[in-house]
Amino acid sequence: MTKLQGCTWWGSNLRMDVCPIPRSPLYPISHCLPNTRQVWMCLSILRMSAWVGTKLAVYCVALLVSLSIGEAPRPRGSGEPLEAAGAAAAAVLARAWQPHCCVILLTDGAASTHAVTKGVEQLPAPWGATVLETRPAPGNSNRSVALLGEALSHALRVRRASWCVVVVVVSDNIFFLVKWAELGIESGLLAWPTRVVAITGLPTTRLHRIHLAYSHANSVVVVSNGNTPPRCTVWVHQPFSPPNARAAQVASWSPLRGLSLVPRKILFPDKFHKLAWGPTLVVAAEEYPPHVLISDTGPGQDYVLTGPMEKLLRILSTQLNFTYTIKRPPDGSWGVLLEDGSWTGMVGMVNRKEADMGLGPFAVTTIRATAVDYTRTILVDYGRILAGSGKPEVDPWGFLLPFTPDVWLAFLAAMGAALAAIAFLASCAAPRLVAPTSWLSGRTLMYMRVVLQQDVSARGMRWWERLVLGAWMVLTLVLMRSYAGTLMSLLAVRQIPQPFQDLRRLLDDPDVTMVWEAGSMYVQFLMAVTSGIFREVREAESLGRLVFVKTTDYNHVLDQMVRRGTHAFVGEYLSSRVLMANDFSASGQCDFYASRAKFLPFMFAMVGRRYSPLVPALSARIGSVTEAGLYDSWLDAAIPNDTSCVAAPTKVTVTSSLGLVNLWGMFTMLGSGAAVAGLALVGEVLAGHL
Repeated sequence: MTKLQGCTWWGSNLRMDVCPIPRSPLYPISHCLPNTRQVWMCLSILRMSAWVGTKLAVYCVALLVSLSIGEAPRPRGSGEPLEAAGAAAAAVLARAWQPHCCVILLTDGAASTHAVTKGVEQLPAPWGATVLETRPAPGNSNRSVALLGEALSHALRVRRASWCVVVVVVSDNIFFLVKWAELGIESGLLAWPTRVVAITGLPTTRLHRIHLAYSHANSVVVVSNGNTPPRCTVWVHQPFSPPNARAAQVASWSPLRGLSLVPRKILFPDKFHKLAWGPTLVVAAEEYPPHVLISDTGPGQDYVLTGPMEKLLRILSTQLNFTYTIKRPPDGSWGVLLEDGSWTGMVGMVNRKEADMGLGPFAVTTIRATAVDYTRTILVDYGRILAGSGKPEVDPWGFLLPFTPDVWLAFLAAMGAALAAIAFLASCAAPRLVAPTSWLSGRTLMYMRVVLQQDVSARGMRWWERLVLGAWMVLTLVLMRSYAGTLMSLLAVRQIPQPFQDLRRLLDDPDVTMVWEAGSMYVQFLMAVTSGIFREVREAESLGRLVFVKTTDYNHVLDQMVRRGTHAFVGEYLSSRVLMANDFSASGQCDFYASRAKFLPFMFAMVGRRYSPLVPALSARIGSVTEAGLYDSWLDAAIPNDTSCVAAPTKVTVTSSLGLVNLWGMFTMLGSGAAVAGLALVGEVLAGHL
């Protein structure tokens, strides 16, 4: 068992651990996962150290190691890029060091233990260093990839336990350098916040083979010329550059002069702040009113975009310096996850790297976040029901509407108070003439005759009875006049029925079919839901009450299905507003309405490839546009007559003749009263005979 001072934790130049090196095809020479006591000791020591002293110590260590490596004898062509370029890498990291970062050093086994020792000691790693060595299996690429994947799992453990990491890769093997970078990008280890230093002895003429892998990482490549004394150059690969493009040299290093930057160049530049080569990117897009409208310019030609998202894309292309071509998904959908693990629609195109970004905007969901990365949120929208409004009709029970229920109750209470008053006065005036039941029922019928505007005889009444009866007549006259006038006004009002104000009422109507957007987040949500009302919506598909359509078929669905009342569209509120506004512009009428109830709120954003550095660059520009209110302004301008039908009235006034269709409620009340009276008459006759 050989031991190496690899897991070196620096805090005021204090070495805290010594890690063993087990002999295996893949082994961590040191591990950046100390125990809790070590972490607290390291943090305590770092708090006691002054910032200036720590920085000076790091620079001094890097300088001393660089000079010692430069003066050490090294045979020409000895194949030790780590030993030769270690001092250069140390100088690079010291110049562009990030505090609190742990160093991950990966080698392919070609470097000797002595070289690894020197390389680890040169790296400024105050928060620890992890050394991983994996030897590619000769002639077995699958085994080599598996070993790299195992090394990657160790590196990800370190990344999860650290605030940040710096990855140093040492190899002269093209396959090793490229495959490690590809796996690191796909797993998220080499996401943009992680800086990568690749050390190699390969000639610069062969660097184009690693261009694609390292151009999309925050990386520099340190190349050793293999001479004595060693000299190194530092290169940066620009993204989206041609395959034969030469990498940009940003610095050089020698033992005597140290690290020298090329004028106007910096280490670890923000390569995606503005794309230097002005590439042409593939943008996945589909028609989505009002955000995106697509028109075909002809066979073999590109599509023409219009709408708010096209304006946003134009701003992004100008600020990031790229042009774009539009590619539509074959199935015309946004994208859902299938049972075999593949993705459909635009999400599938971006996930399979058939497109660089998806225009959308896409609803932000957890399941989609496993396949693509979202930019900053562009807007928030809700789901609503869009259904056809009924024809204006008179409410058959409108004769009950002139008075509210509390007025009817007060009217009955007033009649009861009048009857109680005459009963009380009768008992006070002549106690022996206290009204029996027949007398009280006769007075009640008298007051009801006044309400029904029938004749009343006042013979034999005392003066106080006539006084109460007169007051009741005045009250009844005022109320009945008010009732008659209001009823005449209400008979001229037509009610526009809007029955579907929530999903429950829509589900309870078996004659209406629900229309949802195909390949959208709603489909994914309905596939995953296990309970509640949305499970009932999914089960309605087996009953033939649920259909899915593309966004390009919205106008056909609205005109041929929803207008007839046999279907109801369920989708984003913005889409409903666009459909209603377009129909109003064409017909001048509001034939549709959106439900009051809102459900399934979603944030919407653009998407990019998983862990792509292009996504943060897009997000920064999108944030500027949305915070300035530009996108909302573009939406308002893209929907003419937007407010005409958003709050359309549910009642209209007309002048027309009334028929049985409108007044059947009154005749129903009349017929019911006649039936009850007939039954009472029959009962009286039978009672008389018995």
